[in-house]
Amino acid sequence: MSITRRRFLTQLSVLGAAPFVLPSRIWSAAHKPNDRINIAVIGAGKQGRYLLEAFMNHKRARVVAVCDVDTTRRLDIQRMVNEFYTGHPEAGSPDCAAYNDFRAVINRRDIDAVCVTTPDHWHAYIAIAAMRSGKDVYCEKPLAHNVHEIKEMMKTVALTGRVLQTGSMQRSMKEFRIACELVRNGMIGKISRVECSFGGPAVLCDLPEETLEPGLDWDMWLGPAPLRPYSSVLSPRGIHKHFPDWREYREYGGGMVTDWGAHHMDIAQWGLDMDKSGPVEIIPPDNPEAVDGGILIYDNGIRVIHQKGFGVHFYGSDGEVKVNRGKFEFWLQGKKIAGFAGKGDEGSLGAALSKVEEEFLKDPKIKLYVSVDHVRNFLDCMESRKKPITDVEVGGRSATVCHLLNQAYYHRQVLKWSPRRMQFARGGGDEAWVTREFRSPWVV
Repeated sequence: MSITRRRFLTQLSVLGAAPFVLPSRIWSAAHKPNDRINIAVIGAGKQGRYLLEAFMNHKRARVVAVCDVDTTRRLDIQRMVNEFYTGHPEAGSPDCAAYNDFRAVINRRDIDAVCVTTPDHWHAYIAIAAMRSGKDVYCEKPLAHNVHEIKEMMKTVALTGRVLQTGSMQRSMKEFRIACELVRNGMIGKISRVECSFGGPAVLCDLPEETLEPGLDWDMWLGPAPLRPYSSVLSPRGIHKHFPDWREYREYGGGMVTDWGAHHMDIAQWGLDMDKSGPVEIIPPDNPEAVDGGILIYDNGIRVIHQKGFGVHFYGSDGEVKVNRGKFEFWLQGKKIAGFAGKGDEGSLGAALSKVEEEFLKDPKIKLYVSVDHVRNFLDCMESRKKPITDVEVGGRSATVCHLLNQAYYHRQVLKWSPRRMQFARGGGDEAWVTREFRSPWVV
């Protein structure tokens, strides 16, 4: 880097919270097009292993460090990396380091970027620390555990000029981009509502105490969250191949509302051109026991409804667009124009998308950001210093929508929201609901 860490931190201290973007020459010099980008993966669960392989399979990237608070998983993911580079010496060397504490990763000056795949309650603290140390960040969705943390991440990106990619990878899948281009170009007329299908909100954690998993730094796993006894539901024993249920508990995640909701609500935001905004009112379902049926109302009157369905379903005055992973349908005036949703449908998803592109999007007024590979897009932007497809504001505002929906379920009251200020409108909610109590010293 062309600026020392000490000097950089001194600048932060002097400038305080005033937003600014560092000159591009400071950061762009760190990554020349032909240089290898050194990556560290923090979090060795199922998603961490998936992204680890994705980074290793990009020629520009080299995984040089892994970090996890569980010794078994940490050593296993280190083995994966070293075996890969032993078999592919042209891609890197089998000398990947393994750490228990993410701060050891942050302190390494040779690491250019970190991939944060920890449970949600750790996302913000680690990502902010990494950016302040001069590293770019790929952070899994939802971007943070709560709205306060999202706002702090936004401030940090503005202050440091770092690149942050949110792991809302559906934006790098063609079916979702084509669906949103149809909507944004008015092909189904004026939008009245969007239905998004995913599971329910999180619950408070009441899991019974279990004997601690050997080799697990449980205090570090908890980090900013409240101190509580170990449970294998939260941090499974050994090397697991499933997504653990920590996300079902409010102390660590936001249930399926922030898990799958962060994917589908992100597409709703994209299709409605709300990447810099959000809803102004959030209405819980009438049934106090219901875990779906929540409604988000935007200032243009459009409603986004959380209910079981296709995935993301846009309703317009002239037609409908339905989209989910590997599935897509385009309807006009009650007639299916193109689509593929499996279950005996003829043709393929690719053929359906090509038909729509050729017949309806050949020369669109609005052409959305094109990314064909989410990790590649992040690496490209590390070199160009341009915004990635799901930058901090995109990922942050999509996650905010999910957090607001959860708060409506938790408190069973209508919320009023100011998207511009990213805070409750007067009388519209309690500001305590956009943050949490942090366990010292992990305060964001």
